[in-house]
Amino acid sequence: MLSATWCTLVTVHAQKKSISYDQAFKGVATGILQPLPAVTGWADDSHYILSKKDETDGQVKNFLADVGTGKAIAYTAPPEANNGAGLPMIYDAVNVTVSPSKQWAAYTKKDHNLYVMELSSKKETKITTDGSDTILNGYASWVYYEEILGRASRYRAFWWSADSRYISFMRFNESQVPIFPIYWPNNQHGFVENQRYPKAGDKNPEVKMGIVSITENKTVWAGFNAADDQYFGMPFWTPNGQFWVQWMNRGQDQLTIYNINLADGSKKPVYEEKQSTWIDLDENERVKFLESGKGFIIKSDKTGWQHLYLHDMNGKLLNAITTGDYTTGEIFRIDEKAKLVYFSARRENSARWDLYSASLDGKKLTRLSSGNYSYSGMNFSPGEKYFITTYSNTGTPNIAVLMDAKGKILRETGNAKGPGFETYTLPKKELTTVKSSDSLFDLPVLITYPVNFDPQKKYPVLVSVYGGPNAGTVYDQWRMLPAEVWWAQEGLVQVAFDNRSSGHFGKKGMNYVHRQLGKYEIEDYMACGRWLKQQPWVAENKLCITGGSFGGYMTCMALTYGAGVFDYGIANSSVTDWQLYDSHYTERFMDTPQENPEGYKNTSVLSYAANYKGLLRITHGAADDNVHLQNTLQLINLLEDQKKHFELMIYPGERHGFANAKAVHSRTEAAAFYYKYLLEKEMPDNFWK
Repeated sequence: MLSATWCTLVTVHAQKKSISYDQAFKGVATGILQPLPAVTGWADDSHYILSKKDETDGQVKNFLADVGTGKAIAYTAPPEANNGAGLPMIYDAVNVTVSPSKQWAAYTKKDHNLYVMELSSKKETKITTDGSDTILNGYASWVYYEEILGRASRYRAFWWSADSRYISFMRFNESQVPIFPIYWPNNQHGFVENQRYPKAGDKNPEVKMGIVSITENKTVWAGFNAADDQYFGMPFWTPNGQFWVQWMNRGQDQLTIYNINLADGSKKPVYEEKQSTWIDLDENERVKFLESGKGFIIKSDKTGWQHLYLHDMNGKLLNAITTGDYTTGEIFRIDEKAKLVYFSARRENSARWDLYSASLDGKKLTRLSSGNYSYSGMNFSPGEKYFITTYSNTGTPNIAVLMDAKGKILRETGNAKGPGFETYTLPKKELTTVKSSDSLFDLPVLITYPVNFDPQKKYPVLVSVYGGPNAGTVYDQWRMLPAEVWWAQEGLVQVAFDNRSSGHFGKKGMNYVHRQLGKYEIEDYMACGRWLKQQPWVAENKLCITGGSFGGYMTCMALTYGAGVFDYGIANSSVTDWQLYDSHYTERFMDTPQENPEGYKNTSVLSYAANYKGLLRITHGAADDNVHLQNTLQLINLLEDQKKHFELMIYPGERHGFANAKAVHSRTEAAAFYYKYLLEKEMPDNFWK
């Protein structure tokens, strides 16, 4: 006889709703979550500015909230001072960037020259004159945009000094960089897009670093030989007006930061680092300066874990601020008066970010966050007395709180849990670990169980991976997409797991992949796959893996190198051989093909094509300018020659990732794959409408 309590639980559970197709895939609201009020700044040390919906009319407005009482009143920000005459429309201008003084605007044009305009007079000055198809001034070459300056740069490669007296810029000479043709099938004859793209071992663009005096329209070149095999990272303007440049050798295992003389371009080293494997150059936040101009904090993983180090402005190491077997993250604030730095770190648990303060002398470390949550950000008041942060875990949606500088929670300022949160049946998540096959690592695994999970039943499993170095996906923080709930309702176990190079094990873990990128990663994924197949609730021969870009590479490796562990895969925009990918990313981990031929052979999907079994669906954008379609064509050529069965979907005109109608088509085709091979049931008609 069932107990009354059990009957009550069943009745309550039965009253909960399921996610509909339109909610899962068309953006129809569920009410499960609601936006957190955005803290846009601080008016003073006792009042922060919230942007949120006005309860009276539903419009998003600004409110001034009192730290002491939490009471919020309508707020209108004072108008900003404008020293210029406004920003005019500038024909053909790219990356228009106003100077800190608001007197000038700098930009590039399609002629690949750098320009400056005085805003009050609208007078335009052409800073460079040699721009061409292969000479780019202030506009990044593709490999610098993608791998060094970052996509957020939007190709901008010039930087104002704080006093607006100077602009620094990079000049790229791409004339010796090989051309890769990208075919577009448009109209009757189609056309070819020629992309300057250095693949592993190829000639890179030659780069010069210029400093322009705005008033004199004079350019001084930093004292480097542009013809040398080298890289330049994001430069820095220091608080006291110095210009610092990050330099790295082609092998990416030596880093030097130089102070450049603004008058003659001569250089003086202020920081040097060498490692036996590699050093990341694409770290925009590597250096944080003390506002007094008396020193700087640099991040380095030279010990095997990323930590903070204090130096004086001549580059002398004063002391380590943090030490130990954990990774530090973002620096949020440096309080020179209190001699403290505030930052995040994965110290308590590698799957969580906590908040800390540390004394600049490295003698005191204080955890400011608490509980088993992952924290995000520290938005400080002007006097460092308070900050606002958010926290969550796999079972708790984001909560925003006001805290004092000692870590005491003063007030909740927002909760992402929406009015519909309790009305839906949501899947449960579990964080666990799996021992690597060499027993050196406990690999993080995140499992999302089906709704109404019954451990006595058998379920198909969908594994989603990325897998690139320092790019883990398993974290103890809230993530519950409507589509994820849909698949849990349909009976899919959804899994993510991370390998030893994912960041959970610091640079020590990453160093294993040096000169053999992909080998240990797929071995770790195979260990996790074998563990899954040992679970009594996993259906036989129903283990599917999917990912894009590096995740696509991992998926292709899983159905070739890892054949027999993984049964199905959908590989999107995949690298299939590291010789086909760009120089800076690939050589960071692999060195050049000339230096490491065996490493390239042993990590190529093409080397294991004969081992392929199961069923792999391969998708790729025909106009992908990041991972070229060439990767997929070389793989399917081998599979065809060996009479291997696979599925292929090419998306004409799509780059690295699909948009609009093509994205919907790709998503729908993936769903059809899951229904046919994993769930073995008819796909709802809604997918095709």
